[in-house]
Amino acid sequence: MLRRYFALLALLFMTACQAGPQHLGNPELPYPPEREPQIGDILHLPTGLYVDKQVLFDQAARVQVVFVGETHDNPAAHQLQLEILQALERRNPGKISLAMEMFTPEQQAVLDRWVAGELSEKEFLKQVGWFKNWKMDFDLYQPLLEAARAGQIPVIALNANKALQRKVGRTPFAELSDEEREQLPEMVDDPYQAAATKAFFSGHTMGGAAADGFQRVQTLWDESMAENLANYLQSAAGKDRQIVVIAGGNHVRYGYGIPRRMFRRVPASYLIVGSLEIEIPESRKQQLMDLTLPQFPMPAYQFLQYTRYEELPQKGVKLGIMIDAAENGILIKGVLPGSLAEEVGLLKDDLLTKLDGTIELKEPFDLIFELKQKQLGAKIKLTVVRAEETLLVPVEFSEREPHKMKHGKN
Repeated sequence: MLRRYFALLALLFMTACQAGPQHLGNPELPYPPEREPQIGDILHLPTGLYVDKQVLFDQAARVQVVFVGETHDNPAAHQLQLEILQALERRNPGKISLAMEMFTPEQQAVLDRWVAGELSEKEFLKQVGWFKNWKMDFDLYQPLLEAARAGQIPVIALNANKALQRKVGRTPFAELSDEEREQLPEMVDDPYQAAATKAFFSGHTMGGAAADGFQRVQTLWDESMAENLANYLQSAAGKDRQIVVIAGGNHVRYGYGIPRRMFRRVPASYLIVGSLEIEIPESRKQQLMDLTLPQFPMPAYQFLQYTRYEELPQKGVKLGIMIDAAENGILIKGVLPGSLAEEVGLLKDDLLTKLDGTIELKEPFDLIFELKQKQLGAKIKLTVVRAEETLLVPVEFSEREPHKMKHGKN
């Protein structure tokens, strides 16, 4: 009888090997939840159970690294990051650090000065080159960075050097110079990341070289962020600290990006949290990509919050001009028809040099920042150089203003 039992086990084993693995359900969501999600719900993907934020915070407090993925331009995703950071700081005051994809190690000294309260917001944005290096609206990240400064929470730069990113995107690794290769972290290809990259490019007409370049940069991003995170965890400054990592969802989802690469270097305990937009306004739908990702054999996150794709409230006022840097000020490259700028008489090729007589306008950021601090009803005076003449142009911002700010426009 016993012999027949082992023979049957052997037969079942061989049959299973020949047929390949058979999943009982969806490995990404092994226990389907009892109902459809609603805005604000938090789902524990491994169990299929909805939980409240307190459960999420309790679980996050038990690990050394909390990865919080984001949709870069959705305020709801950033609100979740802020709540997690503040909850952990309340539980473990003075022992939390914030690590961010948005910065590179070359900017670390500026981040340190920001946290120390030595820089104004304008000085900080200018010194980190925010609008050149990240380009997303700073209002999305301002509450998080203000909370870090208020709580004296160190902010750690994670991402790869920008020049190296550009080089790797254009050049296969084998063709890099010895000096460039020395700057690379340990690079290990990942089959799940490669499959996701292939899916991203499947709906585009770009050639294989573009896809290969994107894959190289994606690997560089993830390996660099994992290495910088691991180095911090092993440093005297990072010892015994809990880290909240802020990065795009593609860098943490399923764990094959930063989390697994960090664990390869430092086996720290971690939790992955993400968000998913289930209500998307018409104005946002044009940004969505129509693609089919492969099915992965693991949940995307431990905890997933369902959100609305929110619009970022717009602050400040606009003139309705296209601007660019010039040698001695800001050059007006165009004036939008019907705009406030047209009404007050600003012209193409005018050079803006000062605002209110004292604020120097040396680069587009100077004007963009100042106008973002104003409200409707505000009055300013612009110093304008036109040909050989210097003019003082008064501007009053009123409700009639029709234009929305765009990149390169103000």
